[in-house]
Amino acid sequence: MEQKSIQREEWNNKLGFILAAVGSAVGLGNLWGFAYSSSEGGGAAFVILYIFVVLIVCIPIFVAEFALGRNTNVSAYLAPIKAAGNNWAPLGWLFIIAPIAIASYYAVVMSWTGEVFLLSLFDGLPKNASESANFFKSISTGNHVFIGQLFSLGLGSYIVSGGIKKGIEKLNLICMPILFLILFLLVIWAAFLGKAGEGYSNLLLNFDIKQLTNPTNISLAFSQAFFSLSLGIGVMITYASYLNKKSNLPKQAIQISFLDTLVGLMAGLITFPIIYTFNMSSSISESTIGTLFTTIPTGLGQYGLVGRLMAVLFFGLAYIAAITSMVSLLEVPVSTLIDKFNLKRKYASIYSFLLIFVIGIPSVKSISFLDNLDSIARTLLIGGGFLVAFLMGSVLPRSIRNRT
Repeated sequence: MEQKSIQREEWNNKLGFILAAVGSAVGLGNLWGFAYSSSEGGGAAFVILYIFVVLIVCIPIFVAEFALGRNTNVSAYLAPIKAAGNNWAPLGWLFIIAPIAIASYYAVVMSWTGEVFLLSLFDGLPKNASESANFFKSISTGNHVFIGQLFSLGLGSYIVSGGIKKGIEKLNLICMPILFLILFLLVIWAAFLGKAGEGYSNLLLNFDIKQLTNPTNISLAFSQAFFSLSLGIGVMITYASYLNKKSNLPKQAIQISFLDTLVGLMAGLITFPIIYTFNMSSSISESTIGTLFTTIPTGLGQYGLVGRLMAVLFFGLAYIAAITSMVSLLEVPVSTLIDKFNLKRKYASIYSFLLIFVIGIPSVKSISFLDNLDSIARTLLIGGGFLVAFLMGSVLPRSIRNRT
């Protein structure tokens, strides 16, 4: 591997790294996917399976990815090669393909999120099912989606171009406290909705023991956990490559997993009361997209001015969560271009932006394509996570595995 002429950056402190990793993990997968997955997976049974997968599977993989990144100090593409040789180059390619693919459609969903935020602020929300269909069509089709996609990718690329300390770390130090504050306020507000108790019951108390052994439900828990925690796609390897050698990796993995799971549960404590209070439960299981962009706006649209205010807070929260995840996805190809070709960060950010924009055009044009790409990406990240675990647990020398 060629000698790097650009000195590798480091996180300013442990808090910056933890907030950045939490920012990557906390995204639309929590706010968009958790309610849908809980609904499909039988409420409490899904929650139990999800927590089990996080504790037994995801935290060890977290530590493995952190160890691989910190001990190699290179991008996710180069890390498997540096650690175990060229035979592991395909894993490096997976760590390039998966985050680029996810970022390409994630920017489109961010465009929809931003538009709902603006409509909530300046225009209005749908008040019934017929209006909601037209509402979603209005935000998900047309040239304005390209504008939202460009803005989201451009904003993420601009932040990444600022570097680790002045870009990614600074963003998360500002955004994550705001995110948790808004989330807390929305949880309190949702608790006073008319059918909040029914929503809580269906999320946490509706328990069918058969769902614990349902293969579909188990698969759903794995998919949601890996996607939500940004595992198996090179993000955590890349972030850990900027760590110093004194970091306590198991402790940090537990902290990040706990905060991410907490956000998912808090998001459920917001969405389920909204859905059951406004009698939208029949539409929540229709699609993951329907939960965020039709069900919730329609429910809040029935609540007048207060509903619009809550929509502004909720979709503002969603966009903050999304941009912290987007920068983590962008950092993977950017760090690869810096490490592999000695590019300056500014140019690496521009090239990554252009590539992901072009790849994202089919997702702008077709929601079906977006859904299919999402399904493929979720499969890739589970495979990537287990390959990292195998690499760190069975292939590399014990002396390397123990540097945690």
